[in-house]
Amino acid sequence: MKQHPFEQRRTAGWQAFAAALDRLERRKGDKTAAPLPVAEFPAAYRQLCQQLAIARVRRYSGPLLDRLNQLALRAYQQLYRAPRRRGRAVLHFLVADFPRRVRADARLFWLCAALFYLPLLGMGWAVHQAPELIHSLLPPEMVAEIESHYAPGQGEVNRDAADDLAMFGYYVHNNIGIGFRTFAGGLLLGVGAAFVLVLNGLLIGAISGYLTARGTIETFYTFVAGHGAFELTGIVLAGVAGLKLGWAVAAPGRSSRTEALRRAAAEGVRLIVGVAVLLVLAAFIEAFWSSNRAIPAAIKYAVGAAGWLLVVFYLSRAGRRAP
Repeated sequence: MKQHPFEQRRTAGWQAFAAALDRLERRKGDKTAAPLPVAEFPAAYRQLCQQLAIARVRRYSGPLLDRLNQLALRAYQQLYRAPRRRGRAVLHFLVADFPRRVRADARLFWLCAALFYLPLLGMGWAVHQAPELIHSLLPPEMVAEIESHYAPGQGEVNRDAADDLAMFGYYVHNNIGIGFRTFAGGLLLGVGAAFVLVLNGLLIGAISGYLTARGTIETFYTFVAGHGAFELTGIVLAGVAGLKLGWAVAAPGRSSRTEALRRAAAEGVRLIVGVAVLLVLAAFIEAFWSSNRAIPAAIKYAVGAAGWLLVVFYLSRAGRRAP
């Protein structure tokens, strides 16, 4: 192909790429500017490099080579200085992008909340009225272990740092496992995600109702108060990500099922990253704060209430300043 048709066919794309570079470069010193949607930028950069290589091999004119070379150099500087801004991008995701994504899926959020909290409250009330119902969900030896763990006077008030760290690892593994099982269950037309939400609601409700009926109210509720807001909200949001997968499989719309699933998976993974942060935070509180029985109950309840207020404010208000 001669230079003129080669250049004519690709000029519009080069101009669009140059305009994107202009916007990125103007943002360099502007700390208040919002991130640009540049997910396709690396692919466009690779395509430009390929076109530059073709132009060199075909010995096109110097001005064209200079133009493409300048675009490639500018793009290289933007692309490979990105790691220095990675911390800012992560911070922006947590304080703005993640809560905005949750609000965009408000209907799914409330559906998942109903699937989780209604069984929790219903089973909690039922087991509180008839404690023997807990055996329909848990084996007797597990029930005895739970009752022993939360019995007044049990547990370590001054657990050492090594034990706290070990329990932190255990709680992270357990919490993240629940979150990812809920997300992956969405592939089964969303039924798997809904099942995990309902099952966890039933289990938590049964344990809560049983321990309340047995009189271990303070021991149990002072333990769960601190981390409950972050852990329970994380489970519900994992359900949102899972149901998005299920909806893409069941109703792909005009897109192919594969394409719809790919888009839903990409959106779901972004939600799961935020969910993982919530669940790790819950594990940290559970390991280093909730288990410490030397802290007065009033303080633990106050911290727990503050946690719920923080979660509600974060998901409902954070990131509302549009870019």
